[in-house]
Amino acid sequence: MTHRFKLITAVHLFLVKEDHILLLRRYNTGYEDGKYSVVAGHLDGGEEVKTAMMREAREEAGIEIKPEHLEVVGVMHRQSTDERIDFFLTCHEWNGNVTNMEPHKCDELAWYPIDGLPSNIIPYVQRAIHNYQSGEWFDSYGWEKSQVSIK
Repeated sequence: MTHRFKLITAVHLFLVKEDHILLLRRYNTGYEDGKYSVVAGHLDGGEEVKTAMMREAREEAGIEIKPEHLEVVGVMHRQSTDERIDFFLTCHEWNGNVTNMEPHKCDELAWYPIDGLPSNIIPYVQRAIHNYQSGEWFDSYGWEKSQVSIK
């Protein structure tokens, strides 16, 4: 039996209000704790990218987003400890108040000027935000460090 290579797929939300973006500070997760990121999560399988993003927004920030208010603004093929595909979506309209629904994983959920991000933002997220601002839709990240051989 042939085993096919499988990628981990994730969605990331650029929730934008005027010239600010919603950031969360990771806490007690075991990955990049103390650094800022955006609302994000893995696809569970059997769900469309926008559906996954709507679920993550509800689970992490307590807001409801309609699919027509989400726009895919970037894709990143990323090499980290494994190989991933990340979808970046933006949203300017939602229902509900932004609330930290996962205080056991996030110790801050706050709006930051998109042109004045904290210095301790996760590097690939910072690059994706920059790509969004400059209109770059696709990027590869992390491949400079080591190339992965796929069998």
